[in-house]
Amino acid sequence: MSEHNIPEFLSQAAAEHASDIFIVAGRPLSFKVRGHVEAFGDRLMPADTDRMIREVYQLADNRHIEHFLETGDDDFSFSIPGVSRFRVNAYRQRSSLASVIRVISFDLPKPDELNIPPVVMDIADFTKGMVLVTGPAGSGKSTTMACLIDRINRSREGHIITLEDPIEYLHRHDRCIVSQREILTDSSSYLVSLRATLRQSPDVILLGEMRDYETIQTAMTAAETGHLLLSSLHTIGAASTISRIIDVFEPVQQRQIAIQLSMVLQAVVSQQLVPDVDGKTIPVFEVMILTPAIRNMIRDDKVHQIDGVIASSAQDQMISMDQSLLNLAKKGRITKETALRYATNRDIMKRKLG
Repeated sequence: MSEHNIPEFLSQAAAEHASDIFIVAGRPLSFKVRGHVEAFGDRLMPADTDRMIREVYQLADNRHIEHFLETGDDDFSFSIPGVSRFRVNAYRQRSSLASVIRVISFDLPKPDELNIPPVVMDIADFTKGMVLVTGPAGSGKSTTMACLIDRINRSREGHIITLEDPIEYLHRHDRCIVSQREILTDSSSYLVSLRATLRQSPDVILLGEMRDYETIQTAMTAAETGHLLLSSLHTIGAASTISRIIDVFEPVQQRQIAIQLSMVLQAVVSQQLVPDVDGKTIPVFEVMILTPAIRNMIRDDKVHQIDGVIASSAQDQMISMDQSLLNLAKKGRITKETALRYATNRDIMKRKLG
């Protein structure tokens, strides 16, 4: 592929089911397929990456590149009809332009094909309150939330509003009306768009990420007033997620926030990707549903006890990360070594694995 024709390369990446494309000076143009990085052609020079990234901006409806050149960071998405949708993170590194492009299928993800268990999908049945999907970057949070929104869209009537940066999956109107807003393109910020959303007769709000205390405060107010609000955080585990939210606020506010959170929070799903026996990746989930006992723990500043409650829960809809790992190991989906490596409590996992 001479001079790396970008539309051609994007088409090739989509055809080979690549997850990410890397345009970085100092190494060849590359993409990641099933966890492995494949390189194409010669090493890229800064002039090459500059040309390619400008071509990507042209493909994205001639998006203005000036903001990126000034700040050194940019996020956006675009589609190539008949090929795929692409989410772009452009950045500057070593004074050269670079980019990682996520390949997103036009088709919405199917939970069973992605190994998202029914216990996670049943969370779509909540009609009000706050549901959080958490995990490290690249763990599939956006995909899980897209699956939940799709199930809501097909199972009940109402108005779904998504606020995303950028929009990843496109939802068609089904039983619900779906409004999808992209931050910076359709609105100036998460906070501005979330405040406006409360005047747009929403039943379900998807808030791509809760980034600051004002957005978290507004999100909790939205969840309190009869809406179902889904959002994500870069935390692992229900207890650390709750602590992170409370710690964002000033000490004098934290007691009130804990009480408010104990009333509006409905569920926390934590996920991470681990290698399976086929050399691919598989998601592993922790699911916490708010019981009266857990609500009391949040209210009484006993958040540290929550992990123990999840681990010992006999409820079908509640499962710890370690139990999920153990289940996958017993089914032969992951190795015992993988289960141990990702376990929260290695000693207990070692005993259970025998």
